[in-house]
Amino acid sequence: MRIKLLSTVALLAAASFGPSALAADKTLTIYTYESFVTEWGPGAKVAAAFEKTCDCKVEWVGAADGVELLTRLKLEGEGTKADVVLGLDTNLVAEAKATGLFVPHQLSPEGLTVPGGFADDTFLPYDYGHFAVVYDTEGLKNPPTSMKDLVEGDPKQKIVIEDPRTSTPGLGLLLWVKSIYGDKAGEAWAKLKDRVLTVTPGWSEAYGLFTKGEAPMVLSYTTSPAYHIVAENSERYQAAAFSEGHYVQIEVAGMTKAASDPELAKQFLTFMTGPDFQSIIPETNWMMPVGPTHEPLPAAFDKLVKPGHTFLLPSEEVAANRKAWIDEWLAAMAK
Repeated sequence: MRIKLLSTVALLAAASFGPSALAADKTLTIYTYESFVTEWGPGAKVAAAFEKTCDCKVEWVGAADGVELLTRLKLEGEGTKADVVLGLDTNLVAEAKATGLFVPHQLSPEGLTVPGGFADDTFLPYDYGHFAVVYDTEGLKNPPTSMKDLVEGDPKQKIVIEDPRTSTPGLGLLLWVKSIYGDKAGEAWAKLKDRVLTVTPGWSEAYGLFTKGEAPMVLSYTTSPAYHIVAENSERYQAAAFSEGHYVQIEVAGMTKAASDPELAKQFLTFMTGPDFQSIIPETNWMMPVGPTHEPLPAAFDKLVKPGHTFLLPSEEVAANRKAWIDEWLAAMAK
């Protein structure tokens, strides 16, 4: 009874103050991947910064990784509770649009910089990073210097990778191999599988195994060493520069057709491309910002691998071939 009484009093008080008091009761539900909302991720800081501007409450809903995020949306369909989905990437844009669950954002943000100049009427970028093999300098003295080195190297030197069926980094590695090997990608995977210690559902599990010393290599990002430099004052973990180049991931967000308050969702997307959000990304999500920040990037980012060539397949090509390429990967890994 006390709970009911307090609720009644709260409603009466809100009514007495008019619409502005009720505005704080608005909730923006954002689906994202789990590492975004961990205690070390950007989620809490992003929510706090946005809530200061919106008289609303941000509610995060986490999935293991980006591909699983899209799978969940497909299962929920038009009944999804998501107002905004943050954490898909450009490899999934065409497939996400095909669900009919997203609507155009009708925004024209300026000053956004991403490799290849990505622009879309439905999805906006919020960060990017190049995939890389990150290695432990204490466990691996001669890291691979190319994808060929990784594929044909010593099977005793293991790597942890992510599953392309559930994880955007896992899908990124699949597309990286496909970009380099083309029709011979299956043969490359058949060789590489002997170096794979395990395949995890998402990035968090893979990187956790790596830092625990289970394997000297993990599929991550060229930006990952910046975390260890800044947070741990350590250069133990480094990204290997590959001579062929690196595949880029551009992470995006979009608003759903089911959004309970489209204007609030649009307000968040505008905020996402501005300096208050962008300034949070480098030292929490450990990726590159796409827009202006309040301060220059930390000095640690100057020490990162700078890819000589960037791979990025068109989203439509990925959507058309993703199942076949994953089947090719599964067949090779099962041999």
